[in-house]
Amino acid sequence: MDQASQPASAAGEALPPIETAPVARGAAQHYALKHADTFLVNDAFGNIRGTGDGMFRDDTRVLSRFDLLLGGQLPSLLGASMSEDNVFFTSHVTNRPLPPLGGQSIPEGVIHAERARFLWEERLYERLTLSNYSDFDTTIPLAIGFAADFRDMFEVRGESRPMRGQFVPPQVGQNAVLLRYEGLDELVRSSAVAFSLTPQRLTADTADFTLFVPRHGSAELYIEVGPDLAARPDRGRFRAAAARARICMRRQRRRGARLYSSGRLFNQWIDKSRADLALLTTDLPTGPYPYAGIPWFSTPFGRDAIVTALQTLWLDPTLARGVLTYLSRNQAYETSRFQDAAPGKIMHETRKGEMTAMGELPFRKYYGGVDTTPLFVILAGAFGARTADLDFIEELWPSLEAAMGWIEEQSASNPHGFLDYARGAESGLANQGWKDSQDSIFHADGSTPEGPIALVEVQGYVYGALRAMAALAHQRHDLEAAARWLARAHTMREAVEEHFWISDLGFYGLAMDGRGQLCQVRASNAGHLLYVGLPARRRAALIADHLLSASFNSGWGIRTLARGEARFNPMSYHNGSVWPHDTGLCAAGMARYGHRRRVVQLLSEAFEAAVEFDMRLPELFCGFRRAPGESPIAYPVACLPQAWSSGALFMILQACLGLRIDGWNREIHIERPALPLGIDRIALQGLALGNVRFDLVFQRVGERVVAFSTGGGEGAVRILHHI
Repeated sequence: MDQASQPASAAGEALPPIETAPVARGAAQHYALKHADTFLVNDAFGNIRGTGDGMFRDDTRVLSRFDLLLGGQLPSLLGASMSEDNVFFTSHVTNRPLPPLGGQSIPEGVIHAERARFLWEERLYERLTLSNYSDFDTTIPLAIGFAADFRDMFEVRGESRPMRGQFVPPQVGQNAVLLRYEGLDELVRSSAVAFSLTPQRLTADTADFTLFVPRHGSAELYIEVGPDLAARPDRGRFRAAAARARICMRRQRRRGARLYSSGRLFNQWIDKSRADLALLTTDLPTGPYPYAGIPWFSTPFGRDAIVTALQTLWLDPTLARGVLTYLSRNQAYETSRFQDAAPGKIMHETRKGEMTAMGELPFRKYYGGVDTTPLFVILAGAFGARTADLDFIEELWPSLEAAMGWIEEQSASNPHGFLDYARGAESGLANQGWKDSQDSIFHADGSTPEGPIALVEVQGYVYGALRAMAALAHQRHDLEAAARWLARAHTMREAVEEHFWISDLGFYGLAMDGRGQLCQVRASNAGHLLYVGLPARRRAALIADHLLSASFNSGWGIRTLARGEARFNPMSYHNGSVWPHDTGLCAAGMARYGHRRRVVQLLSEAFEAAVEFDMRLPELFCGFRRAPGESPIAYPVACLPQAWSSGALFMILQACLGLRIDGWNREIHIERPALPLGIDRIALQGLALGNVRFDLVFQRVGERVVAFSTGGGEGAVRILHHI
C-alpha cells in the first residue's frame, strides 16, 4: 500500500444535517459489498454518510449519500450483519415515536424495517421491508436521501484538485433520478436511483413516501442504484439478480481444496477468510485476480496479489495462474519516470479514475514497487513446483527473462549489486517496498536516509527469484542457465550476509542508503529473509528469537518495528503496528528452519486476534502490548477485508502442518507436522496435484501429530513423512 492509504478528511460538500439521536453501540462499524469493479461501504444502519463511505465504480464514488429516515428521524439500530457468503448485507432498525398522519401517533418500537442489499454487475439492489407489529393499521412517512459526488478515490482519500469537471443537471422522473458528471477526461459518469413505488415527492436528492402498512402486515420497497435507468425495480428483478450473485460467489468459494478442523470457531475463521478472498477476487479475462482490499485498494495491485497467491497456492493454484497471467500481460515495455516504469518491470498498481486518466497522479498503471518484480519470479517458481505445469511456464518464460533483465540492470548501478530504488518523479512513491509510507525507512537515530535505498527483504526476494529461475531452467533442461542463476544467488547471499548483518544486535539492518550506510534498525523486514531461506541456520535462529521476543511480538502478532527503535509507534501505519501478512511470512520462514512450535504460537495469536475482530483480520492493527482481558486495538482506517490478511491464515497453517507439495516429482512432503492449539484434527478435501485429487487428514495422537490419506490418489501421488 502507498502512504495515501492513511486518508485525510475527504474533500467534498458537507452533507445536509438531519435530526439524529444517540448512536447505538456497533453503529459505527462498517460493512463492505463488492462485485467486479464496483464496491460499497455503509454503516450498520445501511446508510452512507461517512467520509470514506460510498458506492464506488472504477475508482469513482457514484453514491456518496444514501440514508433512510422514518418520520424525519434516524431510526433505532437493532443489528446488522453480512451473510456467510458475503453476498448480502442486512440491517434491522425500528422506529422512534412517530407523529400522527391524520390518525393516532405511532409508539416507539412497533415498526420493524429490514434493509437487505447486494451488488451485481455494477448495480446495487435493495429490498426495504416494513413490518407493523402494532394493533392498528398505520401510514409511515419514509424518506430516502441520496447523492453522488463523483469524486475520484484519491479525492476521497484526501487529495486536493485544482479543477474538477461539471455536473450535468439531474434528470428527475416519476420514480427515478439520473445523476451525471462530465469529468475533465470528457467521460460522463452516471448514477441512476430508481424505486419500485412512485414517491409522493421526488427531487434530485430525496424520495418521500407515505407507505400504508396494515396491522401485523408488511410492505416492500425495492431500490436500485446503477449506471443507467434500467427496468423498474421489483421483486422479480431482485430475486433473479440475487440468485446470480450467489451462484457466482459459490463458484468462487469452491475453488481449490477445502479445509475442516475439529474446532467450531477455527472453522468459522477458515470459512470467513475464504469468503473474504472470494469477495475480493475478480474474474478478469486473464483469470481470477484478488483485489487488494476495501475500501482504499479495491483494484489490482501487484505485490498484494502475488503474496495472496503464495499464501493460497497449496490449496488453489488457479489464483496464482491468474495473477501471473495478468501481471505478465501488464509488464512494462518502456521507460517512464512519471510511472516509475522500465522494460521488464512488474506493475505495482492500476487505477481507472479521472485523476489518473488526466495524469494528475501516476497510478493509472504504476510500476513504483521495487519488490514486485522479484516476487513475480518467486511466484512463477512456486507455481511450477506446485503444479508441474511446464507448458504455462514456457508461455511465461519471456516475461520471466524480462523481469530478471530489469533486476540485473537496476542492480548493476549499485556498488554491492543490490536492487535499490529511487522514485522518478515527485508524484511517485518515496518508499517503494511493502512498507511504502513516507516515514517507514530511517536510520537508527531517526534520520531519513538518502536514496537510492536497498531494502534488506528485497535482496532476499532477489535471492529467491534467482533460485526460482535456476529451478525452472533445470526443468527446461537449460543446465547452463540454471548454474548461472544459482551462482548469482550465492553471490547475493554472501553480499547480504556481509553488508546487512549487525553483529552487535544479532540482526539484519533494515536498509542500505545511497551512501552505503546501513540503517541499523530492527524491523520485521528481516523475517522475510527466513521465508526465502537466505540466512544460515544460526543467524536464522537469532532472527526468530528476536521476532518472538517482547520487543517484536505484541501477543497478537509480530510488530513491523521493534519497540525501542527511533520511530516506534504502535499506532503508526508501518512503524510498530501488526500486519497479519507480515506475521505470516515470518512464520513461514520460521517453519522453513524447523521452528514449528513458534509457528504454532503465532497461529494461535493470529486466531485469537481474529476472534476479537469478528473472524476477520484487518489490513493491520495497532501494536500495543497484549494485556489480560483486553482486545487488540484497531487501526482506524485499515482496509477490511484485505486479501493478504485473509490469506495469512492459510500461509501460517501450511507452515504449521509442515506440508510441501512437489509437483515435479508428484510428491507430498510432510515434515514434523503440528496442529493449532486446541485443534485435534484438520482435514483437507480435494487437494489437487495434476489431474489427481485426494484427501489428507492431520490427527493428534497423544503427543504426536500423524498425517494420512483417506482415499483417492493412492499410487499416483507419494506422501513422504519426514520425522
